[in-house]
Amino acid sequence: MKKIIIFIVSLFMVVGCSCSNDLAADAVEKYLNDYKGLSDSVLTGIDKLVENEDLNDKQEDTYKEVLKKQYRNLSYTIENESYDGDNANVTVKITVYDLHKIEKETQEYLNTHEEEFLTNGVYDAEKYLDYKLEKMKETEDTTSYNIIIRTIKVDGKWQVEQPDEETLEKIHGIYNYDR
Repeated sequence: MKKIIIFIVSLFMVVGCSCSNDLAADAVEKYLNDYKGLSDSVLTGIDKLVENEDLNDKQEDTYKEVLKKQYRNLSYTIENESYDGDNANVTVKITVYDLHKIEKETQEYLNTHEEEFLTNGVYDAEKYLDYKLEKMKETEDTTSYNIIIRTIKVDGKWQVEQPDEETLEKIHGIYNYDR
């Protein structure tokens, strides 16, 4: 019993010490965990993103499902941290659903099966969007990227700077790696 208590106290001390460290990686972990946990700010971001798309109500709901699935299932490992005073770069390996692949595949399918997306002989963009969103929702294919997330120390706390467009595309799984 005494060994168990010593082990538990030791565990709390280790966890307590690691939680009190204020590293740049801590800010990055919180940032990515906000995605994984679908924080209020992430959910608000999803709503704003979907509102800006030209989608019907059903498509909006499907797209929100796709994004929530993407974020919940994002996995990552911190690979490296480099510090330069109050600035730090944190290298992270992320694994996300490969929505870029779905974009390519559905476009190729559209090109070879145009007749499936016609209504009264005219191309029907809604039919294509329904098809593409369903494929995005169904995908289990993943891809991995190394990204660098920049942080800055403000008032003694590390904060994530706004990621660039390429980094965000990688987090969202839409980065065009064929470029």
